[in-house]
Amino acid sequence: MRVLLLGSGGREHALARVIAASPFLDQLTIAPGNPGMAGLGTFIHAPTLPDVLAWLTTNPVELVVIGPEAPLAAGWADAIRATGVAVFGPSQQAARLESSKAFAKSVMQHVQVPTARYKVFARADDAIAFVQNSELAWVVKADGLAAGKGVIVAESVAETIAAIASITDIPAGHQILLEERLSGPEVSLIAICDGERYSVLPTARDHKRLYDDDRGPNTGGMGTIAPLHAMNHHTAKQLAELVIKPVLDFMRLHDMPFVGALYAGVMLTEDGPKVIEYNARFGDPETQVILPLVDGDVLKALSDAAHGRLDPDVLGWQQGAAACVVVASHGYPDSPRHGDPIRIDAQLPAGGMVLHAGTVLRDGQLVSNGGRVLNAVGVGATHAEALKVAYAVVDCIALAGMQYRLDIGQSELP
Repeated sequence: MRVLLLGSGGREHALARVIAASPFLDQLTIAPGNPGMAGLGTFIHAPTLPDVLAWLTTNPVELVVIGPEAPLAAGWADAIRATGVAVFGPSQQAARLESSKAFAKSVMQHVQVPTARYKVFARADDAIAFVQNSELAWVVKADGLAAGKGVIVAESVAETIAAIASITDIPAGHQILLEERLSGPEVSLIAICDGERYSVLPTARDHKRLYDDDRGPNTGGMGTIAPLHAMNHHTAKQLAELVIKPVLDFMRLHDMPFVGALYAGVMLTEDGPKVIEYNARFGDPETQVILPLVDGDVLKALSDAAHGRLDPDVLGWQQGAAACVVVASHGYPDSPRHGDPIRIDAQLPAGGMVLHAGTVLRDGQLVSNGGRVLNAVGVGATHAEALKVAYAVVDCIALAGMQYRLDIGQSELP
C-alpha cells in the first residue's frame, strides 16, 4: 500500500512510526514531515492543497492520512476524495465537530450526549452582560480553531470578563461560548471511525496547563499518560456507546458521515461523564502514548476505515503503560522562541523514544521551530515504569530555556 501522510508534528511522527512498521506498507510519503521522521518515509514539499493535488496526479497512492485539524477544517479531505483517493480524515462538514464548538454543542444537545450547560454569543458586550447578571465564573471558549489555546477557565466574574476580551481578539473568537465550570478527572477517548462503525483506542489523560499542579495558561498539551485505571477497554467501550456512537449516527443520518479519528474530551464528574469537546483527528500529544499500546495493525485499520469497511474489533489493547512529557521552547505558549540548538543523546533508555514536534534542520544543526518542540515518550509494564523512562528521556535532551512539567501522570500512580 502506498500512503501519503500529511503533517509535521509529534502526532504525525507517532503515526509515521506505526505506518512504517506495517507489513501492508509499500511506500510512505510524508508532507512536510520533520527531521525525526527521517528514515520512516520520503519527504515532499507540498504546503498547499493545490500542491498536494498536483503531486497526486503523478504519484498515485492508495491512502492519504491527514493529521492536523487545519487542513481538515479547510476541506482537504473532500478535495482529495474527489480525485478517487481514499482518505482517513473527515470531510469539511464533519470536521465542524472541532472547527465550530457551537456546532458540536448543538449536535450533543440534539442526540442527548451529556455536556456542560452553555451559551453562545456573537458579540462580546452581550456575553459580558450575561456574565455580570449571572454573577458566576464561566469557561470562555472561542468557537473556531485556536491550536488548543482558545479556552480560558476563569476563576471569577472579573476573570471571565477579561477572558471574553482576550478570546474576542483572536480570529477563532468570532463567536464566544460560555460554558459552566465542571470538575472531575478528564479522559481522552479516541475512536477510529468509518462513518458507521468504530474501534476504541486506549484511553489517555492530557495535561493542558503549562505548569505543575495544573497552574498557568492553557497549552496544546504538556504531556499524557495511558491507559487510565478508571477506564479499561470494557468501560471505554461503554463510554463510547454514550459519547461516540450517537454522534456518528447523527452525522451519517445528516449526510455528513464521519470518517477519521473522533476524539471526545470527557470529564468524569460526580453527575457522570460529560463531554467537554470533540476533536476531528488524533489528539496531540495523546497519539504519542496511545499508539504504542495498540495491539494490531494501525495502517490496516486506517485504510479499512477510509474504505468504509472497519472491523470494530480489529485493534486491541496491549498490556503496559505509556507516558509522554512535552519539551516546550522558551516563551511558550505566548511567544515561543525559535532557532535554539537541540542536542539529543544517541543512547536512550530502553522503552524510550523522542518524537519530534517542532524541529527543523538549519545548516545541519537541529534547532527548535515551534512551541512544543519534542515529545519524550516512555513505555513500560506499569505507569510508574513508563514515567521513569519518559523522564529519563527528558534528561537526554538539551535545549536552552526548555520547559516541561514534572508531574505528568501522577494521577495514575498508586
